Amino acid sequence: MSETIIERFLPDAEATDALGRALAATQPAQAVVYLHGDLGAGKSTLARAWLRALGVEGPIRSPTYTLVERYPIPEGEAMHLDLYRIAGAGELEFLGLDEAGAALWLVEWPERGAGSLPVADLQVELAVRGQGRAVRLLAMSTAGGEWVKRMEIRSDLRPLPE
Repeated sequence: MSETIIERFLPDAEATDALGRALAATQPAQAVVYLHGDLGAGKSTLARAWLRALGVEGPIRSPTYTLVERYPIPEGEAMHLDLYRIAGAGELEFLGLDEAGAALWLVEWPERGAGSLPVADLQVELAVRGQGRAVRLLAMSTAGGEWVKRMEIRSDLRPLPE
């Protein structure tokens, strides 16, 4: 698979929400997404917008302390994981993720679960840039490559400023 990357600029929270809606609208039926970025980079904000776009109603809680939150979506179940507080991948076995079979995995701090998580289709890297955020979408599988190609044709996402 050739490397497929998109880089965009998110000037405000609405732009982050728009990215979440775009990712939800173009995602494959089964997807694993690794969300990278420092504390405050917008990972949970993006995940919340994404889940809303998939039809999740009611509170969407950050899994900072629970480690995993599960949500019903039309394709089955979405799991939002935040692995910041785990010491190592071995702790994941207590979450019962092996048999989960979720349609969508949104994983914050995936490096802390290395070797115990499903392979990513898409890697989303967020970084603070001025008052906004820079985002980089990197395909990690064939399905991820097709997904990024669908995202490339969207005109509602802003390029990174020079």
